Amino acid sequence: MHSPREKFDGLVAKYQLGRAARATNIVPVARIAAFIALVFSAAACANDAKHDRVLPYEIVAMHAHDSTVFTQGLLWHDGGVFESAGQYGASAILARELREAAPRARRPLAPTHFGEGLATDGKRLVQLTWRSGVALIYDFALRPLGRYAYKGEGWGLAYDGRRWLMSDGSSAIVTRDRDTFEPVARIDVRWRGRPVPRLNELEFARGRLYANVWYSDRIAVIDPADGGVEAWIDLAALRRGFAKPPGWNEREHVLNGIAFDAKTGHFLVTGKCWPVLFEIRVADTPR
Repeated sequence: MHSPREKFDGLVAKYQLGRAARATNIVPVARIAAFIALVFSAAACANDAKHDRVLPYEIVAMHAHDSTVFTQGLLWHDGGVFESAGQYGASAILARELREAAPRARRPLAPTHFGEGLATDGKRLVQLTWRSGVALIYDFALRPLGRYAYKGEGWGLAYDGRRWLMSDGSSAIVTRDRDTFEPVARIDVRWRGRPVPRLNELEFARGRLYANVWYSDRIAVIDPADGGVEAWIDLAALRRGFAKPPGWNEREHVLNGIAFDAKTGHFLVTGKCWPVLFEIRVADTPR
């Protein structure tokens, strides 16, 4: 009898063979979505024996993604995708359409800056830098509007409707004033009473904070009121869903990038230098 993971791998193999014959930037998976949903439901049941509240999900679509982009931040706003690219000398902020891999606008960062998390309060974009201690502010045409200064490292950034939430690679989330970016409070993220380190890219959705865990294929679903991890999303299977591009680094090119479309209720997820951006539907956490 095949395991849920083996079944998924078989579906992916069949899909990859058919993909070569298609020349489109969006890869719909309507024909296999129902099968994948069943696979993931079974996988989630198996995972629940080891981990509490692993949320089931299904793939809605697979979109092309520029595999040269070292994704550090991902954002969905007003029908478009905004992305923060990292690496010294290659960092940038990009804007593109979901169904197009090539950006419609791109603004490079100074070579001394390493691009990190990206978020919006609905009026402007704010992009963190890793060790430069500055957050860069843009309008939605990527024109610079100014900057904020902060101490320490910048990793992930999200906005919850009232305040900025920022990670620095530790188990802490710092909340910051919307207008001044000054630190206001600290949220210590814990799972079963233990700190969850290496919190990276962030997204606020459905009243919860979603956080990539660096060097992991998992996303923590965090209650921002107390920092407790309520559930996990295990996306390890996605990395087997695409052919690896030239220069692939298995250790470094990890899952990183979460965006949420409130209209559809779908998440967009990708990774550093991934050639695919996955559109997925994830079960909500119980209230």
